[in-house]
Amino acid sequence: MDIYEGLKNYFGFDEFKKGQKTLIEGTLKGRDVLGVMPTGGGKSLCYQLPAVLMDGITIVISPLISLMKDQVDSLEEMGIPATFINSTLSDREFNIRLQDIKANKYKILYVAPERLNTYLFSNLVKSIHISMVAVDEAHCISQWGHDFRPSYLEIPKFINSLENRPVVSAYTATATKEIVEEIKTLLGLKDPIVSVIGFDRPNLFYQVVKVRDKFKYLMDYLEKNFQEESGIIYCATRRTVESLTEKLIGKGISAVSYHGGMDSNTRQKNQDDFIYNKVRVIVATNAFGLGIDKPDIRFVIHYNMPKNMEAYYQEAGRAGRDGEPSDCILLYSPSDIVKQKLLIESSTFSSKRETLLYENLQYLVDYCYTNDCLRNSILSYFGEEIEKENCNYCGNCLSQSEMVDITVEAQKILSCIYRVRERFGVTMVVQVLRGSRNKRILELGLDKVSTYGIMKEYKEDVLKEIVMTLISMDHIHMTADKYPILKLTSASVPVLKGEVKVYHKKDLLESKISTKLKRASSDYIESNYDRGLFERLRELRYKISQEKGLAPFMVFHDSTLKEMAIYFPRDRESIMDIKGVGLKKYESYGEKFLQIIKDYCDEKGIDNSKIEVVQTSSETREKDEDRYQLTYDCYLEGLSLQEIADKREFTVNTIIKHLEKCHKGGKIVDWSRFIDDSGKEEKVLKAIEQVGLERLKPIKEILPEDISYEDIRIIIINNGLNYNR
Repeated sequence: MDIYEGLKNYFGFDEFKKGQKTLIEGTLKGRDVLGVMPTGGGKSLCYQLPAVLMDGITIVISPLISLMKDQVDSLEEMGIPATFINSTLSDREFNIRLQDIKANKYKILYVAPERLNTYLFSNLVKSIHISMVAVDEAHCISQWGHDFRPSYLEIPKFINSLENRPVVSAYTATATKEIVEEIKTLLGLKDPIVSVIGFDRPNLFYQVVKVRDKFKYLMDYLEKNFQEESGIIYCATRRTVESLTEKLIGKGISAVSYHGGMDSNTRQKNQDDFIYNKVRVIVATNAFGLGIDKPDIRFVIHYNMPKNMEAYYQEAGRAGRDGEPSDCILLYSPSDIVKQKLLIESSTFSSKRETLLYENLQYLVDYCYTNDCLRNSILSYFGEEIEKENCNYCGNCLSQSEMVDITVEAQKILSCIYRVRERFGVTMVVQVLRGSRNKRILELGLDKVSTYGIMKEYKEDVLKEIVMTLISMDHIHMTADKYPILKLTSASVPVLKGEVKVYHKKDLLESKISTKLKRASSDYIESNYDRGLFERLRELRYKISQEKGLAPFMVFHDSTLKEMAIYFPRDRESIMDIKGVGLKKYESYGEKFLQIIKDYCDEKGIDNSKIEVVQTSSETREKDEDRYQLTYDCYLEGLSLQEIADKREFTVNTIIKHLEKCHKGGKIVDWSRFIDDSGKEEKVLKAIEQVGLERLKPIKEILPEDISYEDIRIIIINNGLNYNR
């Protein structure tokens, strides 16, 4: 089985996402790999697909045992034999599982890092052939990352203890360039293929909201947005989690809590209720979410500011893993900074690490105050080159707030910092500007400086807003200390001289918070799928999930059901063309879903033989036509399939499908141009006569190795034969 057959048969996809093919092919060639891919970018497939194709068993090291069963259930649904070993198993279950592993019944084994160097596990690995060790959430090995786990330092010791070192692969969604280098070093990766895919998640809408009454804003949001869909609300402390959950339930919102201080059984039940769509909202600390595979989370709201940008990106990134538009909203107030600093101060970290934590926190503070594109602020943190000044799809880029000139105010603040000799923090500087008669101000003689009282007409929160904005613009530097001090930067000089103007949003300076809700899906056109059919398909999915004890998305994702409700597949061939429908899932559920579609068409009087034309929106058709035309233009240039694939950044298999669409649409495609040896065509046609066209694999198996799957497909199309893709 080649990688494309594996991709379709097990995962139901025809194409790889960006970066996947490079990592998978590298693994299959025996190379160590390190993939840094955004949440929803398909990291798990990069080690799951090679695991199926390689001899032996793959050991996946995963940080949370509570998620292993879900991951194994998902793999079993796709027809991939997998299991896990952790403390949730009884002695009898554990012993049976050990015997099955030794009997080579599984391709993938999930374990926690704490188990690797135990006596029993060390004995087990001596009796099995390990093809690969895959390290999930690899950033956890870095002490400078946001989620350091000491147990991850046991992984290199385990790998080095193996008699025959297998290929090692490591994956993470959140890592700066420095942490990428540390992962490579600490894991002992040997000349790895490193693939860092862009961190941008185009379907996510980012927004920072500064409000006095967070709960009022939250209720307003929940009542107007994604009423039937799932969301996470993150809080900084366990106490806030519990009180907020109680208030939401009191207002009729279906919600549960999750934090590290809860009874483990209650915590697991609440997590399951959320994953299985029994509740709408889970209110949680950062203890929730690592490794959660739920694809249809439509909003992630941070009720408090998290500790740094890496934590925020990972937590917010749990929204919209299925690629559908989703919201990431950070509700910010200055008191959040105080909370986070108290957490840093109460820790026992080294001074170097403490300084780093303050610096990382400051970057997130700057994110909250910037007037620039929020998406670009995130991408800049992870070292990406910014291509466009505005993304036109975040709270700042879409803000309708009038920008006003605050250069004079900025000059007064910068002058005050200079006059007090850069010795104080935000609060003291603001008090001087407002002419405070605070005892300490008078004792230090700060009432004598020339800037004392020059901004007494401004409210304290407005001045703090401007100060923090100037910090985010790098006109002021705030030291990363327990008691931060404001200092001028070289960028402040042009402002003081009047050579550079400073602008800010008018509504924030007037302390009037806009209550206009901006939803990620407000401009998203979803009218191209039949909602009635979609609901029928969801009902069937829910029934199946209940019968099998699975989360609904493990049967099919919403995006798969929506595609069914666009194209109305009518037989095995057409439903297998739907993204997310693999061979095993077709065998398990395909006929049931086809029957629902048939019954719906009969009931509504729909001719589903023409549904693809009727149901697809003109916008979608135009997009596809443009895509296929670009490929056809390359064909007209006389390029080879590989040259077209390289130019279009697709696989050769996808290019063949594009040209096939063009051919069916009336364009002339000379397929014989891609058959480099007339003898190949004769051999393929004879093989088809011998084994038929039901599947390509039997054809490939009786042909010489130099005849590829692409050759077979081209010859089939060139001869006008019908086949199951």
